[in-house]
Amino acid sequence: MAPAEDDISIEEKRVYAGTAGRTDAYVATGNGVVRVALSADKVGAFDMVAREPARDVAVLPRDDESDLVGIATADGLRVALVGDDPEFEPIDADTGAAVAAVAASVHDGAFLVAGEEGEIDRVAVEGGDGAPTAAAVTRVGSVSEPRAIDGPLVAAADGVYRVTEGDGAAAATDASAARALTAVGLDDARDVAGAGMPLAATGSGLYWLGNGWMTAREGAAEAVAADGDGHAMAVLDGDLLVHAGDASGTEAVAWDAETWGETELPVDEDPVALGYGPGISVAVTAAGTLCVDAGDGWRHQVVGVRDVAGVALAVVE
Repeated sequence: MAPAEDDISIEEKRVYAGTAGRTDAYVATGNGVVRVALSADKVGAFDMVAREPARDVAVLPRDDESDLVGIATADGLRVALVGDDPEFEPIDADTGAAVAAVAASVHDGAFLVAGEEGEIDRVAVEGGDGAPTAAAVTRVGSVSEPRAIDGPLVAAADGVYRVTEGDGAAAATDASAARALTAVGLDDARDVAGAGMPLAATGSGLYWLGNGWMTAREGAAEAVAADGDGHAMAVLDGDLLVHAGDASGTEAVAWDAETWGETELPVDEDPVALGYGPGISVAVTAAGTLCVDAGDGWRHQVVGVRDVAGVALAVVE
């Protein structure tokens, strides 16, 4: 087993953060949201920044204002500014947003939120660097038993859906017609990755979208994540698979079975939540251990949480 992070002094972490920058990992759990400071593969301080049980988490980058982090809760979407002291504000149910949220992601400058009853809402948030508020909530469509969202893709019990642009003429007079949900196949979808090559984790295997959905690996796939640049991870039959992509960037990236390989985490625990940040891969286990790889192997830190439901990364500095 690899050494834990307590062999790294606070001073070393500060020096490293000053040269490599800081990325915060927000981990959604049944006890609340834990924020873990990362600098490449160095794990720094971690703390509980929200004590309401969270079912999913997503980070919305913004060009001219502070990024936003949103969590899906039993009381709907809650949003905070990314920063040292995030304060999660509820998106008022009077706006029409789903009251009980089960999954969240970001797409086209807004949050996508799935409700318990299957409704998929697009939630645009405003507020600058003040308290975030909902600018507009649009019902995109509904699915059967939504399980996960990533980018424009939705994983549901009856397959994968994609958020598509609606008819231009209709959208000109009706904002709700600007986007719609389109079923794109498969069944028993448990997770999706919408950055770059579309990927889907289902009860029968891991799939990539070529000429239709193509099987990458057979088995029970529970989670998948991608960085949009040919790198991806997936949990299949309890094992963590990694897709390395083309390091040279000169060749088309293949996604068939041979391009995926197993990787060993430094702890004997099941990975359940996967995410990517600038130059780093993150896997969080069911036992509450965060593992991070910046290219030189996995390092880890126990963060002391259970019921892990998701992870999202935000660039801080």
